[in-house]
Amino acid sequence: MAQDSLAIQDSQVEPPKSMDLVAPSEVKQAFKRIKLDGIAAVVGDYVILESDIEKTLIDLKSQGVSDQDVNRCQLLGKLMEDRLFAHQAVQDSVLISDDEIAAIGERQLQQLVSQAGSLDRVLKVYKKEDEESFRQELNKINKLRMLSERMQTKVVEEIEITPEEVRQFFNDIPKEERPVFGAELEISQIVKTPQAPEEEKQKVIDKLNELKADVEDNNASFSVKAILYSQDPGSKSKGGFYPMSRETPFVKEFKDVAFSLQEGEISDPFESPFGYHIIYIEKIRGQELDLRHILMVPEVPSSAVKAAIDELKDIKKKIEEGAFTFAEAALNFSDEKETKFDGGVLRNPTNYDSRFELTKMDPSLYKQVSNLKDNEISFPIEEPDPRGGQTKYKILKISNRYGEHTADFARDYMKIQELAKTEKQLKAINDWRGTHIEDTYISVSKSNRDCDFANNWVKE
Repeated sequence: MAQDSLAIQDSQVEPPKSMDLVAPSEVKQAFKRIKLDGIAAVVGDYVILESDIEKTLIDLKSQGVSDQDVNRCQLLGKLMEDRLFAHQAVQDSVLISDDEIAAIGERQLQQLVSQAGSLDRVLKVYKKEDEESFRQELNKINKLRMLSERMQTKVVEEIEITPEEVRQFFNDIPKEERPVFGAELEISQIVKTPQAPEEEKQKVIDKLNELKADVEDNNASFSVKAILYSQDPGSKSKGGFYPMSRETPFVKEFKDVAFSLQEGEISDPFESPFGYHIIYIEKIRGQELDLRHILMVPEVPSSAVKAAIDELKDIKKKIEEGAFTFAEAALNFSDEKETKFDGGVLRNPTNYDSRFELTKMDPSLYKQVSNLKDNEISFPIEEPDPRGGQTKYKILKISNRYGEHTADFARDYMKIQELAKTEKQLKAINDWRGTHIEDTYISVSKSNRDCDFANNWVKE
């Protein structure tokens, strides 16, 4: 009963008063509030309101999900599941800093404002009176989501799969039910990156030092300088702004400099794979940084581009003449460290496998290889860096071709291993969920107890 009382209090707009001190009209108003936004369920320390279900349904509709694909009971079950993981995360002292939550909320708000055109439009769409209440709502949602995700990660993080388990998983699948994998390609490449001469690099360094001095000595705006001069397409329009933590996937050179600076400090020019930068630290919040940076890329002369293309043409010719294999040429001549030591073989970023399924391949890569025949080598292809780095030139070859086929244990081992590990993780999650549903205080409102839940939330 104590838990039920607490749950109702959490759903009220105002703190509860002792009933013998409250006028009848106030009691009536309190019950109206509860009825208007009633409690759908309680999981541990979390209350799920009927309005939470409606908000989730609205969000899904905005993402294009049809009413026919989901119903209220399914949504309630998912909300209860999220709160079960979040509740246990708190019990297990899974920590998420306020700075981390605030940084994520800030990025989301910036993205929403960018899409809507103004903060006022965002507040109107989400029916919030002011920015602060919207931020609080974002932070609350993000904290719960992150707690849930990290608890699930904790449950499965130590799960490994042995070769014997993979074999058993595969053998347990009836032959007629084994998965069918789509047509796949193995692709190799040799890359040349034309380099700017030293005098061009020095020009960029001198310009960055000039911009730094103008900000430090004349109080010029770093943000305006970034808009005018930065060549980073991801941040130029935002005045070079990025929020960053140590987990943010920036290159090492950039992170090392960023975390060596004090608040308000501007770095000296430094080099990364993308070009030359200066960084200004706008704010430090624990392990989170708000920074602005300016990227400038030294100009590569047309003579260097022509030399790179001519070299690739010469490598292609010599491979076709049998002077060396494609793999040998990649090892000896390619500028791309990530592939040259593996014979130029490209790795699928989703699973680090050497195969790319045609239906899931990056459209730009598919366009480059779609017309290549077996053992044919492409002519040099220009590949600009979408993140603002140096333009590369490459030649491509299809190393192997695999048609659509039913899963084969030897040929598709890595994919089968991935499926087996996923099944093992799902089983661990299901077992964990079942155990903690029994151990956690859970109450489902009478109006929702008839739901056909996938889990035993009603504890029948």
